[in-house]
Amino acid sequence: MKYQVWHRTTYTYDKVVTDSLGVGYLTPRPMPWQNVASHEVTVEPFPADFSQTLDLYGNTSTYFQVRTPHTELVVLARSEVESVVPEQDDGALAQSWESCRPADRPEAADAWEATDFVLPSPQVAHAEVAHAYAAESLRPGRPVGEAVTELMSRVHADFEYKVGATTVTSTVTDVMSKRAGVCQDFAHLMLAGLRSHGLSVRYVSGYLATTPPPGKPRLVGADASHAWAAVWIPGPDPSQSGYWFAVDPTNDQWVDDRYVTVAWGREYGDVPPLKGVIHSDARKSTLKVEVEVAPAS
Repeated sequence: MKYQVWHRTTYTYDKVVTDSLGVGYLTPRPMPWQNVASHEVTVEPFPADFSQTLDLYGNTSTYFQVRTPHTELVVLARSEVESVVPEQDDGALAQSWESCRPADRPEAADAWEATDFVLPSPQVAHAEVAHAYAAESLRPGRPVGEAVTELMSRVHADFEYKVGATTVTSTVTDVMSKRAGVCQDFAHLMLAGLRSHGLSVRYVSGYLATTPPPGKPRLVGADASHAWAAVWIPGPDPSQSGYWFAVDPTNDQWVDDRYVTVAWGREYGDVPPLKGVIHSDARKSTLKVEVEVAPAS
């Protein structure tokens, strides 16, 4: 599938902003199953400083500083991406989940790298409630693909997708208590549950191409940024790196060619679409986010 992606973020303020600094993750990653034909990030007003660098995990991080006084700031990211369905290794997915813990596979070429995604992070603690919840799917000796898929489906069934139920700083314990949240919360819940049992799991941010209801036109800007989880699966040959089995608990499905991967990290806080600070006397501000993931010819 080929997609044209644009992501527009608009901030408006009730008083003039004299200095604005921002960092964001808005550029899709080149990968074996994803070709990035083009990408561009623009900022209005024109920034005095602008740069793009690779972070620790190989994601493209965009930095900017706007010193022109303004009451509106617009950040627009445009990309052209071609995506294919990631290959799944049925043999690897048939391994017991216990044998897929990096601590038990130190001979694997990338076990050292995968270990970083076993450890707790600020928003993804190894909460006991998440550990117990995941344990229902992680029965002894169960194939890892089967166990992770069932956990994904349970999160989808047991938790309500509800905008406003949580915030970007909500913890896994908050989500378990409210039994509601959004995509990043469900990804965090998967991470906390699986990591607490020793598995390595990435938080992945990006986009999902949506299809309008039958007979309805595609609404420009009606899509949204998305998040899911990817579990490290070691391969049979220890000299080769394992692969990452990506699942989407929000939609109860394996990640396929409708997904555009932007970045991955330990949690949302590592790879937010945009964050920053301003210098201003403004007391009120509004945020508007518009995303479009449209098929390209």
